[in-house]
Amino acid sequence: MLPSDLRNNIRRGDHNTHTSGVCQHYVQANLVVIPKEYAFDFLLFTIRNPKSCPIIEVLEAGQFESKYAEGSDIRTDIPLYHVYEHGQLTDKKHRIDDGWKDDFVSFLIGCSFTFESQLIKGGIPLRHIEENKNVAMYKTSIPTEKAGVFEGSTVVSMRPVPDALVQKAADITSLFPEMHGAPLHVGDPGEIGIDDITQPDFGDFVGIKDGETPMFWACGVTPQAVALQAKIPYMITHAPGHMFVTDWKNDEYLNGK
Repeated sequence: MLPSDLRNNIRRGDHNTHTSGVCQHYVQANLVVIPKEYAFDFLLFTIRNPKSCPIIEVLEAGQFESKYAEGSDIRTDIPLYHVYEHGQLTDKKHRIDDGWKDDFVSFLIGCSFTFESQLIKGGIPLRHIEENKNVAMYKTSIPTEKAGVFEGSTVVSMRPVPDALVQKAADITSLFPEMHGAPLHVGDPGEIGIDDITQPDFGDFVGIKDGETPMFWACGVTPQAVALQAKIPYMITHAPGHMFVTDWKNDEYLNGK
């Protein structure tokens, strides 16, 4: 499926689930929408925390079409949105155009779903895709670097990888620095504050078999954890695992286009 077809399906309400494993050869992105008043603080936060918040694009206040997806509308082209008010999740919506304001600034942040097709090409199995599940995501004890009102803990995504392929997976994902890059941690989840690996904070647990190692990558859900602490009046994000899919091909990204 082409990303434009997927976005149209989402806009019509025909696709309302996660985008893991969908349009695998195209760049996917996380979304953060905040009032212009807080945009500089958040931009500074992303600069100070590039592993968890690698910026792909910043849209001007009020704009909603991405340069990486002609004819797109970030208000309608994501399967599910989360709305935060004063640090509380207050609503889950399938479109946000009804309450759109001219002072909303939108940030598109790199997503680890982008490098998954490259992992599969490299012979690295991804069980959540095989089982049509969302990737498992966890809050950690790894602090982010504060910027203005924004601070909090880093969120990571986890994929179990056969022991013999751990280094290969790290090498492949290091080619995607704007999509979280190389893993943040490999091995014992307790070392980064995850007490129960079977209970992700977001997404679905798919098990870790004998001969597999859990690998953890910084995750674009981090801004949602940060929103809970910042308690700014209003903030919209994608729901975990429900991404904005661009027309930007992974190969074009790798070739610097």
